[in-house]
Formats: sequence, structure tokens, C-alpha cells
Amino acid sequence: MTAINSAWSALGGAPSLSARITTVPRADTLPARLPVRRLARACVGVCALAAAELAARRTGAARVPAVLVDDGAVAAAFTSERQLLVDGRAPVQFAPLSRFWRTTDGWVRTHANYPHHRARLLGALGLPEGASAQDVSARIADRSAAAVETAVYGAGGLAVALRSPGEWAAHEQGVAVAARPLVERGRLDAAPARVLAPLDAGATALLPAAGLRVLDLTRVLAGPVATRTLALLGADVLRLDAPWLPELADQHADTGFGKRSATLDLTTGRAAFEELLASADVVVTGYRPGALDRFGLSPEALAGRRPGLVVAQVSAWGGHGPWGGRRGFDSLVQVATGIAETEGSADRPGALPAQALDHGTGYLLAAAVLRALTEQSYDGGSRFVRLALARTARWLTAEVGREPEGGEPYEGPRDWLAEKDGPLGRLRYARPPVSFAGGPDDWARPAVPWGSDPAVWA
Repeated sequence: MTAINSAWSALGGAPSLSARITTVPRADTLPARLPVRRLARACVGVCALAAAELAARRTGAARVPAVLVDDGAVAAAFTSERQLLVDGRAPVQFAPLSRFWRTTDGWVRTHANYPHHRARLLGALGLPEGASAQDVSARIADRSAAAVETAVYGAGGLAVALRSPGEWAAHEQGVAVAARPLVERGRLDAAPARVLAPLDAGATALLPAAGLRVLDLTRVLAGPVATRTLALLGADVLRLDAPWLPELADQHADTGFGKRSATLDLTTGRAAFEELLASADVVVTGYRPGALDRFGLSPEALAGRRPGLVVAQVSAWGGHGPWGGRRGFDSLVQVATGIAETEGSADRPGALPAQALDHGTGYLLAAAVLRALTEQSYDGGSRFVRLALARTARWLTAEVGREPEGGEPYEGPRDWLAEKDGPLGRLRYARPPVSFAGGPDDWARPAVPWGSDPAVWA
């Protein structure tokens, strides 16, 4: 089974529809030892197919529009945070304390891009706020990787010891992740079938998510990539963040295209949230499993108050196993699951050519939402969909499969970049890779400053 067919099957799609996808392979895009290019192509391809399927449903077309997946567009999109320029300035990708460190028995990787994670890392190591990378290196060098991982996670920070593929496969969390499907999906109740307003097949662009309202409670990359894609397809996406937890500005600019951004305290602003929920069609969450349950934001609780809802969840490690409630990021999942060892050398761990777990999972999450909306239009029911970066990593390392591939020449991402002026300045950005006949080729508007919109629907 090809990667595209595997992903489409995981989404519950009709097998015959995958024939609607045409690919344009390009040599040397996303080069890696692991089949990153095949994974990326599949994630974007099934997302575009799910969008085309919903568009056909809403226009009454007898045939699903054809999908085109170009490896060049995919490679640019999977490195979108690196392609971004804000008034000509390139963003900083990783903070000084987000890196690999030598330990007494190997390597550990930390993540400290956010100020609160940096503070927790330093606290776990017994270092003051102003400590340097040299101070951290010296403190970690005389500890084992497992000891650093345990101490930093115990303090609420993020650090993961380097593991081989075999070590991860035998790890209790690795076993738990491998036992789950790539895309978890199901019904929550017997809500009536969703009635979707018809789309005008003669419109300038087919927007399969037009008229749908999406509450975006996600951060970093995977979740925001999914909601950015839903915005491309016409959804009214309102991102909500806690007022005291700002997103990294450049990261927000990259993933904020087509959306609005507001802040809301879920403790004191509960009435405002319930008003938003009352007319929402989709809620997407990107926090660690269980973190939002105390606010009544579990799939079951949300559907109980808003029957017919689609609830989409994404996390680093999944909701099962001893790490189910842990925080995590793409770079850390690569380290834990053996990817960093596979992509490394004898002297140092490596990394994938893109944050492919984040981007790939994001497109799969958007595809799962679109498929849930299509299924609702036939069968009804509130729905949930759930993905995890670690399960996408399992797909990459054990299921996608390696095959020699050639393709047309690739001379870099230039042909798939665009520029647009907006409230944040002039942005150079990667154009969306999701493409189907009659569909949109760009977002309706650029990103806005974090928290600059009211917490109300447009």
C-alpha cells in the first residue's frame, strides 16, 4: 500500500478516491535517510483530497475534483517557518538552550524556546535565570541522559534522552503509541446529519469549509498548520490563547494566515467562550491530553453542550501510556523515537530536514476534520478525531516504507513563495501546497498580531 493510500484509509476515505491524486515528484526535496518526502506528499495529498471530496458534496458534483501534489510546493510548505521573512528579516528558529547536549552516557535534547520552559529547565538544573549555554552544558555533562530527562520533566520543563529505534520500540510509551491507529476517529452521539449550505460551483474558488466556524485552541506548529489550512479552505478560524501565554511572534506570523487571533481567560471568560461554542462547528485543541478537561473541553463535554460538533485533538505523545500527559515538541519526539539517531552520524545525533512530524500531522489533522464534516453530512453524529506526533513518527519509521525515487529537478522553494503586505509588515511566505481543481491558491488575508482581535465571531 502506498503512503497516500495508507493515509487515506486511516482517514476512512473510499479507496477509489485516491486515484484522483496526481503527484509531481521532484528529486532532492526534503532529503533524508527516512522517507520524509513520501510522508509529506501523502499528508498534503490526502488533505487536498478530503477538501475536494467536501467541495463535491457541497456543490452536488458527481465527481470529486482532481488533486495535484507537487513536491516543490510540499517542500516549501514543510519548511514554511524557515521561508518566512518579516520586512526582510528572517526569524530565529531555536533559542540558545533548545539543542542537543552531551551527557555522561550519550545525548539529551532540550526545548526552551518559550520563556517559561527556559525558566523550568534552568530551575531543574539548579541554575539562575541568567545562566548561559556554557553553564547548562557543564551542568548536564556530568549527568546521565535519563537523569536529565527525569529532572527537567519533573520541573515542568522539556528534555528527552536520545534513544535508538529499538529502545523506543521496547519503551512502554513506544508500545502504547504503536498500538494506536494513525488517525483516531469516532462518533460521540447521534446528532442529526449536518446540513451544509450548497456552494456555487461557478465561484472564483471552491471553498469547501466556507460558512464553518472553527475555534482554534492550538499552539506552536501542528495544530496551527491544521487550522491555517481550514482557513485557506474558507473557514472562519478564531484562534484563542490565554492572555498570559503569548505565542512566539514569528511562529504566529507563519501559522496565522487567514485567521483572527484573540485572547481569552477560560476561567474568568467562561461566558464568552460558551457564546463562541454555541455557534462553532469545529473545535481544535493542541494542548497535552487532559490539560483542558477541567474547563469542560473534553470531546464528550463539548459535544454535550454543542451537539453536531467536530472536536479535533493533537498532542505530542498521544493520550495513552506513561507519557500520555507530557508536553512535547517535534524536535523532542524525533529524539525519543530513534529518528535523531537514524538521521545522525557516529559523532552526533541528527534531525529531519523539516519539522515533518509537526507539518505532516497538521495536514492529517485538517484532513480528518474535513472527512468528519463530510461523514456528518451523510450520517450525522458529533465527531472526534485525534492525532499524535509520536504516532506520525511511527508511521514514518516503520510503515511508510523506503523506495528509490527520482523526479523532476528541484531548484529550491522560490517558485512556491509569495509576498503580501499586512498588519505585521511585508511577509514573504510559502504558498499553500493543498491544491485541487477549482480550489483556492492562497489565503484571503495575512496574519494579524497576536491577540489583536476581539473574542467574537466575525
